[in-house]
Amino acid sequence: MEYATLSNGVIMPKLGFGVFQVPGDETARCVSDAVEVGYRHIDTAQSYMNESEVGQGIRDSGIDRSELFITTKVWIEHYGYVEARESVERSLRRLGLDYLDLVLLHQPFADVYGSWHALEELYKEGKVRAIGVSNFSPVRLADLAAFNEIAPMINQVETNPFHQQIAAHEHMVARHVQHEAWAPFGEGRSGMFTNPVLSQIAEDHGKSVAQVVLR
Repeated sequence: MEYATLSNGVIMPKLGFGVFQVPGDETARCVSDAVEVGYRHIDTAQSYMNESEVGQGIRDSGIDRSELFITTKVWIEHYGYVEARESVERSLRRLGLDYLDLVLLHQPFADVYGSWHALEELYKEGKVRAIGVSNFSPVRLADLAAFNEIAPMINQVETNPFHQQIAAHEHMVARHVQHEAWAPFGEGRSGMFTNPVLSQIAEDHGKSVAQVVLR
C-alpha cells in the first residue's frame, strides 16, 4: 500500500474503498470483503445512508481499528456550527467508532464557515484526526484556507482521465492541500475501460486499463 502524508502529518492510504451507491443490505459484506483483500481506507458519507452498515462491516472484518482509515462527510442539510458538530457525533455513533480519521464538508454550499468551525473544534478535541472538503473549486478552497485558523487538509474532487483537474491540482499543491479523487474510474461511464488510448497504454506496459487509470 502507498500512503500520502497530510499537512498535519497524518498518514493516509492512497487507495480507498468507497461505498457510494452500495446497497444498504450489501454494504457490511462489501466493507468486510474490502478489508480482507487489503483495503485499509474506507470512505462513506452521511448522505450515503450506510454509515451503520459500514460500522458493521468494520467489526465483521475483525481487524484492529488502528489499522484502518475511516472517512465520512457532513451533508449540507447538517451545515451550521451546532448541527454540523452534532451530525459528526451521530456519525460516530452509527459507525460505532470513538474517532474518525477524516471528516469532509461534502459540498461548498450553505453555512460552510459555521460547519468548518465545528470541524476545527472536533479536530482539536481529537475526535477527528484530519479535516477537509469535497467538491470545492479553487476559489472556494482559497477562501476557506485563507480566513480560518485551520486550512483544509484534503479536497476530494472528481478526478479521472476524462476530468483531470490539472489546474485545480496545481492550486492544491501550492496550498499544501492533498488532492483526493472520487470516481477515478468515471463511475464506469464514457467507455473508460475500452478507450483506445488507455487500452494502448495498458498494452504497452503490460497492465490493465484499471491499473493505468489509477496510476
